[in-house]
Amino acid sequence: WLSFLCHPMLWLLKTFYSIVGNYGIAIIFLTIVIKVLLLPLTQKSMKSMKEMSKLKPLMDNLKEKYGKDKQRLNQEMMNLYKTHKINPMGGCFPMLLQMPIWIALYRMLYSSVELYQTSFIAGWIDDLSFRDPYFILPIVLGVAMFLQQRLSPTSADSQQAKIMMYAMPIFFTFIMLYLPAGLVLYIFVNSLLSIGHQLIYNRVTDNPIAKGTSEQSG
Repeated sequence: WLSFLCHPMLWLLKTFYSIVGNYGIAIIFLTIVIKVLLLPLTQKSMKSMKEMSKLKPLMDNLKEKYGKDKQRLNQEMMNLYKTHKINPMGGCFPMLLQMPIWIALYRMLYSSVELYQTSFIAGWIDDLSFRDPYFILPIVLGVAMFLQQRLSPTSADSQQAKIMMYAMPIFFTFIMLYLPAGLVLYIFVNSLLSIGHQLIYNRVTDNPIAKGTSEQSG
């Protein structure tokens, strides 16, 4: 049922391969294209997370005031989001949107004859449809995801934020150990691009002059 994603991605991958002659590099170019296509949603997600982080003092006050009444606390939280016009799920949407792309790429790597036993870096990744034999990519992916979590603004309490910061990268590293190296390469490059995007966004939004210029141009 994800063939509508698999076929265009395979066509684009083969197009890049015909230019660069390496499927690993072609996957990197494919990642960049998909990242650019999803850029408006990612930008909106970052804005939502930034606005959510600004509400943390107000959310802490509500927790202190209605902490024992969960129903009232949830109601007041929703009123707070509504007042400030913030979607609490806005920051998660791009990640959810990426999941079908990851699944489609996973199926494409396993079922495409063109990618079977194709090398990225000789002596290291000799088959993009097979796992990284030295587990280097999954480990550096975990480090990249940790940095990404660290850079992302959060409205959660410090304990919950710490759990997310450490647990998610460890979880992703673990599940990526035996998945195709091509898929891990895609997610790793996507994480690097996300880190770069987050750094630029943080710098622009934290700088009043740059922010004003950005708003005028928008």
